[in-house]
Amino acid sequence: MPMKALPSPTTHRRAKPALVLAIASGKGGVGKTWFSATLASAFGRLGRRALLVDCDVGLANADVQLGVRPEADLQAVVRGWVGLEAAITPVLGGPARPGGFDLVAGHSGTGALAQITADEVLAVCQGVRQAAPHYDFVLLDLAAGLDAATLRFARTADRLVLIITEEPTSLTDAYAFAKVMRLQHAETKPPLVLVNMAESKQRGRAVFEQFAGACDKYLGMRPELVGVVCRDARVSDAIRAQTPLIVRHPQSPAFDDVRRAAESLSGL
Repeated sequence: MPMKALPSPTTHRRAKPALVLAIASGKGGVGKTWFSATLASAFGRLGRRALLVDCDVGLANADVQLGVRPEADLQAVVRGWVGLEAAITPVLGGPARPGGFDLVAGHSGTGALAQITADEVLAVCQGVRQAAPHYDFVLLDLAAGLDAATLRFARTADRLVLIITEEPTSLTDAYAFAKVMRLQHAETKPPLVLVNMAESKQRGRAVFEQFAGACDKYLGMRPELVGVVCRDARVSDAIRAQTPLIVRHPQSPAFDDVRRAAESLSGL
């Protein structure tokens, strides 16, 4: 039975539509969803309106990490039961509150969206573009890897943000993601890169230079570093508590690192 449409919380229309950022990684376990949610909250702290869309159609878990219970999710949008704006769940009071943002949760655990079609991806992306004038930033938290749906979502964004760590598999898989995007769309801008779980700022910058050097040499493009987030035990504590880091540990070094990345992205 179709779900009843929910009232849209997007009441502020911006003069300039949001910048759509696809946040991706070559492999899982690099903190991509955590970073996406924390970045949205950091934008909120900076007074920027942000919408986070969990586009991991197989293992979505942004709502679980944030401890929210959405009334509608991405499956409802894909099935045409509601529009994307009706599936929005405010987090921490929504964009009108400091540190708050909006979320469109994914759908996990049933396999219902495992075979999402190109037309269904297009429908979600059209909903994102319709919502964009109400925000400064729209963040698409993509599934790890290179499946067709993930690449389709990535191609609809204005910029690609790759999350990497110093693990060799993270670097090789992120390089593969950048390579596929480059081969399929030669005009694609170089990816933006966030180094997560670094031992230090110096080590994080060295990891970025290693990755950027390979992209420059073999793909003919040099990525841009948007930030380094150092390893912080408070992050895993906040995830276990299903509470945003800004609430659980507002003074944590990791949140400060993400805030700096948000400031860097605000200049795009």
